[in-house]
Formats: sequence, structure tokens, C-alpha cells
Amino acid sequence: MTATVSLVKAQSYAIDELMPQIEQTLQPFGGMSAIVKPGDRVLLKPNLLTGSRPTKECVTRPEIVYCVAELVKAAGGKPFLGDSPAFGSAHGVAEANGYLPWLEKAGVPVQELHGHRYATEASGELAHLRLSKEAMNADVVINLPKVKSHIQLTLTLGVKNLFGCVPGKMKAWWHMEAGKDRDRFGTMLVETARTIAPQLTIVDGIIGHGGNGPSGGEPEPLGVLGASTDVFALDRALVEILGANPADIPTVAQSMRLGYCPEWSEIHFPLARPEALAIADWPFPTQLMPIDFGMPRVVRSTFKHLYIRFIKEPMTVYANR
Repeated sequence: MTATVSLVKAQSYAIDELMPQIEQTLQPFGGMSAIVKPGDRVLLKPNLLTGSRPTKECVTRPEIVYCVAELVKAAGGKPFLGDSPAFGSAHGVAEANGYLPWLEKAGVPVQELHGHRYATEASGELAHLRLSKEAMNADVVINLPKVKSHIQLTLTLGVKNLFGCVPGKMKAWWHMEAGKDRDRFGTMLVETARTIAPQLTIVDGIIGHGGNGPSGGEPEPLGVLGASTDVFALDRALVEILGANPADIPTVAQSMRLGYCPEWSEIHFPLARPEALAIADWPFPTQLMPIDFGMPRVVRSTFKHLYIRFIKEPMTVYANR
């Protein structure tokens, strides 16, 4: 199993600099027209975590989304933006983070994500997952994560960003239900990413969010743009750049354990190599906290009843795109 990860050094969100650098990262894949075909409905999935800290680089920068939307349209696609933020609506969080002028300029609508139950290729409790209908029904999903530290998972990258395609209440359920076991939670995130199967991931690592993220830290310059059609390989490369141990990042560790992430020797870097972009002082969280937030038993019981109601819904058997 081989994968291509395209990495470039980038320092600015100015459109005249950013657009050619994004195009450069896509050249090894044949450009956007190799991924998006005329008439395709294309979900742009940024990290829209919160609107409460708009100057702290907690979300994917709107300039990234604007450039990608323009490239999608040039390829004949029909882009729309969607997410399921932990707090608030996608439209509200986008507005708080300065997205609306960029979306209006690009003619990109915002859609709230709604859930449906889908069969997966996993087994056991992960044989079905409640995921966004908008993501699963899109012709193309373009995943647009932000490089961030995370007080529960150490880092949040491309795989974790796709957790935003899980409806809000179900995100809370998974935090409660699997939160005592980081590996189990990581496996759920990996299977979610595998089922959504984004055709392209472009990571915003120009300025990341370090320290006690995903929202409680501070902006941290990194100077990296990356792209891949393999989200697991891209996350593995980013971990190398940030100087983390893959075994300490549940999403990366579980993707490797399950055999979804290529071996390091099988990842091809046609542009910059990770060691050329590596930094030695990325600020990781000062202290990890439980994934379930230490919620009391009565809250966990409430979410269990909610989950039982969801799993009784009809299930769609979904064939990978």
C-alpha cells in the first residue's frame, strides 16, 4: 500500500501567495480537475470548532476554504461548506470567524450537517455509525483540517477533523461511551474517517494552534501546507513534522494498528520531505484530560438512552465512493 503526501512551506494567507501554493500541493495528484469532475457536489469540511476565539487560530482559515472553492469551481464542481460544531451552528461559527465575506465572494452556501445511520466495513459496535447525510451523499468530500494540539488526543489533524461529520449529540455520546479508553475512541475516529473516505485532504498548517487546544491554546506558526488523497498518510507525515511519537496520537496509532496507514517507507513525498519542515519545539498540551470529561454516571446513562434510540433507526448500507 503506497500513498502520496504533498508538502510545501507556506508563510502567508494572502490569496495571491496562497492560491499558487495550494495549486502546487495538488500538482502531484493531477490538480483539482483529477479529483473533481464537472457537476460534482463537493463538500468542503473545515474545522469550525467554535466562534468564541476568532483570533486564536482555532479554526481552518477562511482564505484556505476560499481558494479551494475557487479551484473546485474551476474544475466544474459545485462546492458547499458543512460542519457540525460542538457549540452553535455551522453558519454561526463561520460568521464569528469571518467566513461569510469569503463564502459570499466564492458563492459557497453553508449547510448544517444532519445525521443518518450507516453500515460500515468495521465489525462489532462500529459496524454502524451515525454520520452526516450531506457528507455521505456528496460526490466529493474535501477535508480541510487545522493543525492543533488537543488536550484529550495530543493532536487533532485530518482524521479527527472528520469527527465534525458526526452529528452533535452523537459526538457527545462517543465522548461519554468511549472516553475511558483512548485507543477505543481513536479506533472510532479512524473508522469514521474510513467510512466518509474523503477524496482529498488539504491541511492548514501555516499557523496552527498550540498548547492546550483544541481551543484553549495560542496561535503557533508552523509554515506548512499539506495535501493527500490518503488522510491517514497525511496525518502520519504531520506527526513527523511536529516531532510527536505516533504511538501517543490515538488516531495515528490506531490507523497504523488496523493497517489503514501505509508504512513510512511506502509514503511518497514528491515535494518537500517532512524532515525539511520539521520543528523541535511544537507546544503540546501541558496536561491531558479524560476524553469523557469526567462526566458523572447519570449523564452517561442519559446518552446511553439517546444512543439506543438512534440505533433503532433504519440503516443505510453504503458502498464506498
